[in-house]
Amino acid sequence: METEFFTTRRYLAVFLPVLPAERLIRSCGDRAPDVPFALIEKQRGAMRLVACDMAALGLGMTPGMALADARARVPDLAVFDHDPQADRQLLEWIADGCERYTPSCALDPPQGLILDISGCAHIFGGTEAALARDLKMWLRRHGLTARIALGATPDSARAKARFGVRVINALPVHALDCDAKVHAALQRAGLKTVGDLAARPRAAFAARFGKDYGRTLARLLEEEDPRITPRRAAPVIQVALNFAEPVARTQDVMAAITHLAQQSAILLQERGEGGRRFEISLFRSDGHVARLAVDTGTPTRDAALLDRLFGERIDTLSDPLDPGFGYDMIHMAVPCSEHLALVQAGLESKVNVKAEKAALIDRLSVRLGPERVRHFHMGNSHIPERATFERPAQAGPPSAFRITPQMQEPQMRPFRLFDPPQPVEVTALLPDGPPRQFRWRRHVHLVHFVEGPERIAAEWWRRPAGHEPGKGGPTRDYYRVEDSEGRRFWLFRHGLYAEGGDPRWYLHGLFA
Repeated sequence: METEFFTTRRYLAVFLPVLPAERLIRSCGDRAPDVPFALIEKQRGAMRLVACDMAALGLGMTPGMALADARARVPDLAVFDHDPQADRQLLEWIADGCERYTPSCALDPPQGLILDISGCAHIFGGTEAALARDLKMWLRRHGLTARIALGATPDSARAKARFGVRVINALPVHALDCDAKVHAALQRAGLKTVGDLAARPRAAFAARFGKDYGRTLARLLEEEDPRITPRRAAPVIQVALNFAEPVARTQDVMAAITHLAQQSAILLQERGEGGRRFEISLFRSDGHVARLAVDTGTPTRDAALLDRLFGERIDTLSDPLDPGFGYDMIHMAVPCSEHLALVQAGLESKVNVKAEKAALIDRLSVRLGPERVRHFHMGNSHIPERATFERPAQAGPPSAFRITPQMQEPQMRPFRLFDPPQPVEVTALLPDGPPRQFRWRRHVHLVHFVEGPERIAAEWWRRPAGHEPGKGGPTRDYYRVEDSEGRRFWLFRHGLYAEGGDPRWYLHGLFA
């Protein structure tokens, strides 16, 4: 019989009751108001309180109260405009910092977070209570008041944190987040807590209030786990390094990255995989999180290569890393990996050209940017401008290019193509015949030699209305021509007279 670990997941909910007010205090710094204040916005045609600071809450101010009623009670109440976007940014910043505790962190806007801490408690003293205590102290150092609760489901932990209770049965019926009429009906029936509801048969309540009621109650009672959707996908492999004292020197940071790269390489080797993307998160002691990432063109678990790539990535930053008072934790994640088999090294000292080329592409991509190092791929199309396309070199090796007899000398396709093809004026002896002379850029070229036509039909599945080259439409007849001065051109007639209309001529490329 196989043993299944973590069959019951554990969640930690963070509720920040005065987040908007504390965000305003953080943004004002020394200019923070020293009197009770509230944040207001227009709701239902009247100015109402959205959030209050602790002093205002102590004076009886509550969110949702009309500003006129609040001023009648507290005449010297200071008010500021509510900024929900700034609140959201602060919540995102807190979520970034919470990644030091678990990679699975989800937002619970407007004032909460939910963390999946299954298997993470051993990092902070071995108990969930120690992890929660460390998180609460971290928030307090940044001037944030929080209520934290643990549970076996996200809904249970969230409700206990919001209402400040430790036992599920003590939660008020408002924790169901149902309609106000439902809450009123339950209270009239004498059912004031979740424990009262749990002691009653659920079939009658579900028949009266709907199936959603039973599902919500089951999640609160930790009978059904809906799981959470993390802000970022959980990486395949992740390793972290904590410091007793924050580090600020670049050489210490690079030494830590080297150590993490070696640990990642060991884990990747055990899985028979190689990483394609490696991400570093540097957690500063003041809560700021700096992120660096490098991509590789082929799967790798070479720690020396990763050390060199991250070193070059740091050297090429337009905005250098600012360690401030130092980093107290550095985290490495491998969000993307692929299969990488073991290779038996040969006895001869033969240079692996393929590996050297991949390493060069990686180094150039780190220095110049992944979008600036590109190569050509063969396209699945017989239309010349769609036959090849560019992609970043790290996206994968170029498509195989097989030389056919038609592609041998003399060259059938020019290396240089115009995008889009340039219109020319052509004189021909017959309506569908080859060109005898053409005018391009106000210069007349007399044709001495001509080869063709090479007829290319349009892609019928892309044939829209219109007569522009490169957008489907009529048949093309391509000619390789040489003028009186020995210059070679690639011309085509877009359309046939038999197809109707007035065919036009274009210059598509130049031969060397």
